[in-house]
Amino acid sequence: MKVLYFDCGMGAAGDMLTAALLELLPASQEWIAAFNALNIPGVEFGEEKSVKCGITGTHLTVKVNGMEEGHHHGHSHEEGHHHHVHRTMHEISHIVSGLSLPDKVKEDILAVYTLIAEAESHAHGVPISEIHFHEVGTMDAIADVTAFCILMDKLAPDEVVVSPVHVGSGQVQCAHGILPVPAPATAYILKDIPIYGGSISGELCTPTGAALLRHFALRFGDMPQMRVQKIGYGMGKKDFPAANCVRAMLGETDGGTDRILELSCNVDDMTAEEIAFAGEQLFSGGAREVYTVPIGMKKSRPGTLIRVICEERQREEMLRRLFCYTTTIGVRENIMRRYVLDRRIETIQTPYGEVRCKQSSGYGVSHEKYEYEDLARIAREQGISVGEARRRIETE
Repeated sequence: MKVLYFDCGMGAAGDMLTAALLELLPASQEWIAAFNALNIPGVEFGEEKSVKCGITGTHLTVKVNGMEEGHHHGHSHEEGHHHHVHRTMHEISHIVSGLSLPDKVKEDILAVYTLIAEAESHAHGVPISEIHFHEVGTMDAIADVTAFCILMDKLAPDEVVVSPVHVGSGQVQCAHGILPVPAPATAYILKDIPIYGGSISGELCTPTGAALLRHFALRFGDMPQMRVQKIGYGMGKKDFPAANCVRAMLGETDGGTDRILELSCNVDDMTAEEIAFAGEQLFSGGAREVYTVPIGMKKSRPGTLIRVICEERQREEMLRRLFCYTTTIGVRENIMRRYVLDRRIETIQTPYGEVRCKQSSGYGVSHEKYEYEDLARIAREQGISVGEARRRIETE
């Protein structure tokens, strides 16, 4: 399984994260040319080698209307702007939708920007529709977010793990005055994520950096056991006592093992219909599996064990749905290792239309299985059994 690990021991900013990814891919000049070919209004990308505390890495430069932003990593978003042009979330959506990029990448860009907008809205007490981003900072951030989302799409890791984030300490000067570090918007985005301060004074994690990490990380914590194949260093602008960089490591974990979450609760006061409805809601929220087991509970009451299997990043949503749709007042959690075969779906052409076939292999075995829904459609159309539909496809 392909794993991407970000070491954020000196925080994170959009340009640093993007530069770290650039170092993981060959031909960085071609990527810079591709970013410039997007024609983001007024934006020009560049790269340069940078050395901090003896470590060599890449620094991504972004010029907006010929000016390089001063805020990179160590100055707040809103410092030193002489422009009075502001952009709303609506205008940002318009700019992003006009870029010639795959829909998935555009969705990622807007999801990250929405996180930033929500945080600014919360920090300043203004509805999202009325948040005005300062233009230079905005185009600069759009550039960083767009480049990062494109590179993530290219790398396509199976899992993204991020270290606890060093946010810096002290205070930061911005358009509104002097704010504590992390700035309120950054602190809001980093809720529920492990962060820490320390002796280094300054803003180490920017709202853009925080939003990119929040959107893409499957989990935050220690570096997983992995065979590292490539290492990238994305350098910040400012000099600190420690090397001002984000380190990205791309590697493999032992094939076919991953972590999965099991959430369970016991209920003895729900009807069969209520339990079925709760199951539907858990599946629609993205659960991998939901099942029930009849159990005997205290006072000899027959009850039901409701169990949900999901990915770690779905924990909050699954807990919310369990408490919302069941009568339980407590949920238990197990983190389990899972061993899986490599799976892919092939679509085959048959006289009865397209049929999807799930193929799985690994551990010295291989299986294939036709998609039930496709077999059922053929069975209904031909007036035959599902078994007969399968036999006809196999003999084609």
